[in-house]
Amino acid sequence: MQVEYKDLLDAGVHFGHLTRKWDPRMAPYIFMEKNGIHLIDINKTLVCLQEATNAVRSIVRSGKKIMFVATKKQAKDIVTKEAQRLKMPFVTDRWLGGMLTNFATVRKSLKKMSSIDKLMKEDTFQNLAKRERLTITREREKLERLLGGIADLSKLPAALFVVDIKKENIAVLEAQRLGIPIIGMVDTNSNPNEVDFPIPANDDAFKSIYLITKAVADAIEEGMSERKREKDDQKLQEEEDAKRALDMGEESEEEVIVPVAQLDDAEDKDEA
Repeated sequence: MQVEYKDLLDAGVHFGHLTRKWDPRMAPYIFMEKNGIHLIDINKTLVCLQEATNAVRSIVRSGKKIMFVATKKQAKDIVTKEAQRLKMPFVTDRWLGGMLTNFATVRKSLKKMSSIDKLMKEDTFQNLAKRERLTITREREKLERLLGGIADLSKLPAALFVVDIKKENIAVLEAQRLGIPIIGMVDTNSNPNEVDFPIPANDDAFKSIYLITKAVADAIEEGMSERKREKDDQKLQEEEDAKRALDMGEESEEEVIVPVAQLDDAEDKDEA
């Protein structure tokens, strides 16, 4: 999806917070003040969005994962839908402290969730006491709510896409500590220096969140398509090389083969 100036304007991406709530470090991205509200420079948003989507495309093309993080109410459904569509990890309920910096412990919880799934499929589960079954079921639901979005994550993500970096400050701090690149929507009350690829935008309005998230998701999809195309081309090239090598081998064998009659004639000449 190619995002244009009018799309950003229609989605209300330019509406910031009250001027008294602003972060001075957002000054380069602010166009003007109107009725006590800061307005974001949409031209800057377009440039930053382009840089962010290029980075996302490059990361995904190398076969790595990008984690979506958005726990605010108006962003949950959008992020969940796009992340599931792309089979990317996501966190939309609550960020657990140490989800990145203590990933080994998180993996243990994921294994526990997997073990509960296996148990619930077995006949022995039905033979358990009702209270015990209820306890296990509730624990599974809790784990699903907190970790369901990262159930297939076997290693740390290559980057984070964060909808509201101020609200998700713990996730941002953990990513910074581990050197994981962050692509983040930054409103006028945020510090853009905390992320690697800031996208100045309204991070409260549904339409604004949808537009930016969709643009990032589409860039991920493009990166995945490019990777698949490169792999297919590489496989085709390898098959052609193998066939060419086989053909050359057969030609060499044909050159080495000498008719038996010629060998007999050569032996008769030697004896004479």
